[in-house]
Amino acid sequence: MTPEALAELHARAFAGQSRSWSATEFRDLLDRDHVFVVGDTKAFAMGQAVAGEAELLTLATDPEVRRQGRGRACLRAFEDAAVSRGAERLFLEVAADNDAALALYLSEGFSDLARRVGYYTRSQGRPVDALVLEKRLT
Repeated sequence: MTPEALAELHARAFAGQSRSWSATEFRDLLDRDHVFVVGDTKAFAMGQAVAGEAELLTLATDPEVRRQGRGRACLRAFEDAAVSRGAERLFLEVAADNDAALALYLSEGFSDLARRVGYYTRSQGRPVDALVLEKRLT
């Protein structure tokens, strides 16, 4: 997928939740050797793997196809790709009020590691905590 396509899908997936990423931001990330994307035009996962650890930077699913298992499939494909890059642990951050994402991650074996108070900003400047989750891959 092109940076423009990633940005368009990201904007649809995160509408009203937080600032979506621009095509320039996606392009800059993709220019890094350790960053990778899995998925398609309806759902994707992007992250990085370095020194035995992976980080899921974002997981986006088109609102028109939610609740069809696409996010879960991307998450599993991301984990497989991270393992193939030598990752033994996977980390991510998720907004504490994102119930759907939390349910997905917890059902896939992630556990709480930390909380970042006021890490995200919602509309009208409302702060939301970020939960840092971890999963052992091997």
